[in-house]
Amino acid sequence: MNYQLARPTRGQLQELIDIRLAAMRPSLVAIDRYDPQLAATRFSKEYDPEITTCILLSGKTVGFYVLAPLHDHLLLDHLYLRPENQGQGIGGSVISSIKALARTRHLPVKLGALRGSESNDFYQRHGFVKTHESEFDIYYQFTP
Repeated sequence: MNYQLARPTRGQLQELIDIRLAAMRPSLVAIDRYDPQLAATRFSKEYDPEITTCILLSGKTVGFYVLAPLHDHLLLDHLYLRPENQGQGIGGSVISSIKALARTRHLPVKLGALRGSESNDFYQRHGFVKTHESEFDIYYQFTP
């Protein structure tokens, strides 16, 4: 799959919120926690365009991820694709690139996934190992 990566443009925050909501909706509805306003507010407060990367197909943003370099690991804080662009190998390719970066930096990658979300299977298929759980999330780590 030929996709491009780019930093978000000024004014793109709402589009990223919409992608996140569309990607997470099925999982959040299943646990009766779908609240678009709360999700938008929470993401807006944490948003940092310097560590956000947009995923583009033919110039259109189809997803994004947030990768924060911390002192002892890389934190994959978000990885979302529009539902119509899931299952095409884009996410797997992005994860492979992030794992390659982790190998280069000799740092593990840590992330959390919503309990019951299909993303749990996705991350496990790509070599992430469960480290612990909380009420709503399951946490994983890839160690190069």
